[in-house]
Amino acid sequence: MTTLVRWEPFRELAQLQSEMSRFMNGLFEGPGRVTQSWVPALDVWETDSEVVYAFDLPGVPEDKISIEVKDDTLTVSAEREKTEEVKDENFYRFERRYGTFSRAVGLPQGVDPDKVQARYENGVLEIRVPKPEEQKPRKIELTKTIEA
Repeated sequence: MTTLVRWEPFRELAQLQSEMSRFMNGLFEGPGRVTQSWVPALDVWETDSEVVYAFDLPGVPEDKISIEVKDDTLTVSAEREKTEEVKDENFYRFERRYGTFSRAVGLPQGVDPDKVQARYENGVLEIRVPKPEEQKPRKIELTKTIEA
């Protein structure tokens, strides 16, 4: 029996971008690094009227988040500070990342930056970007020139 799966290229592109960001982030880490960079998980989906970007930012205060839209690019930057340092022989794993990050994602061409809305709730930053109106073709009338 064959199962049909709907192909969603936008989701796959966002997933590829996320994986590449994580890969590139890992290349620059080294042993003994004091401040570790991190890249938060990102979900992207669309509705009939907008594209929604959701960043997981647990433990990041709202005043440490910066959102910028410029040249059809959405850039989100934030800083998560380490609250305490544990110096104990029984510490087995250190996986949570701290420090700053900046992540840029492309927006649909022609987005009005003034209409972008953001909400931060329960550690999730949700940015709603209204889709630009489709440009309608404009009919241009020819004018006749009379040669003398």
